Amino acid sequence: MSSSAWLLLALFLVVLLAAAWPLGLWLARLSAGRLPRFMQRVEAPLYRLAGVAPEQSMPWKTYALSLLAFSALGVFAVYLLQRLQGVLPLNPAGMAAITPDSAFNTAVSFVTNTNWQGYGGESAMSYLTQMLALTVQNFVSAAVGIAVVFALIRGFAAKSTAVIGNFWVDITRITLWLLLPLSLVFALFLAGNGVIQNFDAYKDVATLETTAYQVPKLGADGQPLKDAAGAPVMEDKTTPTQTLAMGPVASQEAIKMLGTNGGGFFNANSAHPYENPTALTNFLQMLAIFLIPAALCFAFGREVGDLRQGWAVLAAMTVMFVIAVLCIIPPEQTGNPLLPPLGVDQIANATGAAAQSGGNMEGKEVRFGINASSLFAVITTAASCGAVNGMHDSLTPLGGMVPLVMMQLGEVVFGGVGTGLYGMLVFAILAVFIAGLMIGRTPEYLGKKIEAHEMKLASVCILVTPIVVLVGAAVAVLAADGRAGVANPGAHGFSEILYALTSAGNNNGSAFAGLSANTPFYNTLLGLAMWFGRFGVIVPVLAIAGALAAKKRLPVTAGTMPTHGPLFVTLLIGTVLLVGLLNYVPALALGPMVEHLMLWAKP
Repeated sequence: MSSSAWLLLALFLVVLLAAAWPLGLWLARLSAGRLPRFMQRVEAPLYRLAGVAPEQSMPWKTYALSLLAFSALGVFAVYLLQRLQGVLPLNPAGMAAITPDSAFNTAVSFVTNTNWQGYGGESAMSYLTQMLALTVQNFVSAAVGIAVVFALIRGFAAKSTAVIGNFWVDITRITLWLLLPLSLVFALFLAGNGVIQNFDAYKDVATLETTAYQVPKLGADGQPLKDAAGAPVMEDKTTPTQTLAMGPVASQEAIKMLGTNGGGFFNANSAHPYENPTALTNFLQMLAIFLIPAALCFAFGREVGDLRQGWAVLAAMTVMFVIAVLCIIPPEQTGNPLLPPLGVDQIANATGAAAQSGGNMEGKEVRFGINASSLFAVITTAASCGAVNGMHDSLTPLGGMVPLVMMQLGEVVFGGVGTGLYGMLVFAILAVFIAGLMIGRTPEYLGKKIEAHEMKLASVCILVTPIVVLVGAAVAVLAADGRAGVANPGAHGFSEILYALTSAGNNNGSAFAGLSANTPFYNTLLGLAMWFGRFGVIVPVLAIAGALAAKKRLPVTAGTMPTHGPLFVTLLIGTVLLVGLLNYVPALALGPMVEHLMLWAKP
């Protein structure tokens, strides 16, 4: 890996740590409800309007039912707005109604914080749909994920109680005092650095290749018009021209990154210069994706009364993230081994007539290069974001396997806002259980005994997404409609299908993009995968929170296994890699591993 790649990685981690620490302090206060009085006065009318008693905490079942009802209502609202957008305002491009299967897929996608898109945003969605349906869900779906981890943290921190918080209060405070302020500041920064924000009609502009010429002007009867002297009347024409989509992009771009939503106003996503115009905006978009997940680790440590616990979880995430970056950049810098024998130069050269970045630049923005594009690919798939600044389908086989693995680990390497931490804490419960079996002691984590009930729920959390992904991929491979969407039959085509189901089941939303997935078959299959991948994990996590909250906190004794040192970090990483990834190894062997071996096969 080049020195510039190391420098970029180090700079990213240092800035992330510096920004996440103070935000973690605020998140801890937000979770505990320790808000300034003026904020409580602002909230009070909202609670009265909604009929919510903010002081009334909920048992886990009530919390879960409230969350599911809120999400189901969101699916209905987003679906309805898409189906009616043709007759609604703020539609200067005259977008027609979205088809039922695509509207279902998109509604589930944005409500589950997946933001998978089987359509081109600028060619399918009106401004009203982009704002009222998609951007609103970017806020509230992110708030739901953070609310769930708040509930789990309370379960660990509680001394013995039957309640885990108030769902309606949590999503209100998270949206109002975390996501909105951060998004406002970030949107203003993006707009000031070239990301567009307007309600203009789409613009036809001349390109660099535009040629001006004249043609006879035609009358209403289709015949050429003539002037008084009998000469033909001419009119100016230019060709070619290009239609540029406009719209309120910066406001959606900010929350799409901060809420680890992904998706994009434009089909090209964060590779589009109107969404991500410079190297600086690219760096801060990457930083925004990891900001809240990293800060939640510090908030977790504070709320359970031991900052070292938060550092341990963050250390495990960071180690796995760095390993992933070290695995993706070298094959992308090396390039395709089939090209040098054909006389293609893939060696980086910064000077002379042969100046080039070298390596595998296919599908990558020249503005960002291999290092920033590869780092972005790891960040967005590690963090359940799904925004992309390059074409993952064009990565080398080993390079493309890294984003796949990041998602298949369960989106716990930083992960989505809230989802990453609660997923990692489920693995921590499993890790202490394994350690307890090894030493013959009842496992404990943060003063709470981990017993059969918690282990059954943790097992459900860990097994839901592999079942959704692998069964869904099998259905797609066996069905004629599933195979019809594959543009590259063989190992790469299988990787495209596996990637799509992995992305949907783990609520990531990115795609290899070589798969034609905007069909009734894939819209339905992926929509179901997104729903069960999201709520099939959330409900047992809330059940774990309720079970832990009811337990008494045990004092630390000489026999208590430390869960804050290097040994536990290593155990946690090993548990994530072995348990989280082992389910997918046969599928990976059929896809990216086979494709890599094919590149190096002798003729």
